[in-house]
Amino acid sequence: MNPSSHVFAPTGFRARMHGVLYKDSVRASTVTVDRNQNAYSCGDQDRNVYYVESGQIKTVMFSRSGKECLLRIYTPGDLFGELCSLGGVRAESATAMRDSVVRRVPYGQFLTALTEEGLVDAFINHLTRRLAEQQQSITHLVTVDSEQRLGEILLDLARKLGKGDRQRPRIEERITHEELSGMVGTTRSRVGHFLKRFRDVGLVEVTPESHLVVDQRRLAAYLETRSA
Repeated sequence: MNPSSHVFAPTGFRARMHGVLYKDSVRASTVTVDRNQNAYSCGDQDRNVYYVESGQIKTVMFSRSGKECLLRIYTPGDLFGELCSLGGVRAESATAMRDSVVRRVPYGQFLTALTEEGLVDAFINHLTRRLAEQQQSITHLVTVDSEQRLGEILLDLARKLGKGDRQRPRIEERITHEELSGMVGTTRSRVGHFLKRFRDVGLVEVTPESHLVVDQRRLAAYLETRSA
């Protein structure tokens, strides 16, 4: 049976990358990454590209003081670790937010497969976007206040993990205040304070099942007003 039959079926660019990663000529390995464990760590000499088959992976960087900067959250069908194409050691860590399964492909084989499929230019465009997103995340940690960062992270989580109503998606994945504080780069008490404010004005809601419902339109408008 084709191993790809068990994984998320992506579309667009992700579907093309999926095809590359599951070529018969590509020697890849399937790796289980337990919750809070790393697929790779900052400083590693790691020349592999990864593909999320199940679970969630976050990439983070740390300041000299240990402050965490969330770069991105990856869900099934996402490619990560592709910045190894720039050479050198890993500048970030990739950590499982829940028990996850990833496909690990040596970069040399990945590049050969891209070339054979005529996808090198598409990959360069993808890489350019990813670098711009990463730079924006780092800039926000310095220039944007904690409430704004929390709101932006909730919107990102709603887009990536939300279920049900598109305008008011429900995040069923349990994410603790401690995890949110690490993503935002602030304290748990501050996260709790901002979440209460968001609830009080109807931007988010906690269901009886402890799921977080995010009103994407209203939260985005609130953040835009704050940053104006």
